[in-house]
Amino acid sequence: MKQRLVLMALATGLLSVPAAADVPGKGWIKREQIGRILAKKGYQLTKIEADDGHWEGEATRAGVTYEFHADPRTGKLTKLQRDH
Repeated sequence: MKQRLVLMALATGLLSVPAAADVPGKGWIKREQIGRILAKKGYQLTKIEADDGHWEGEATRAGVTYEFHADPRTGKLTKLQRDH
């Protein structure tokens, strides 16, 4: 019985796939452009990745960290809120 449980646990672990960020799609603006957009608004880009069809990341301003989402084609910020 124990051997069977161990084998099942190992099999489950082997089948698990770690979560990963998406790959930027065709027509997406570059990460650097998002950084420039944020800089114009007084933020400094600290983290960015493609996720769920948009750019997502973190930026700081005056020592405060904010979370943002940006449209992948226009760079328009669709979410910008203080990170908790």
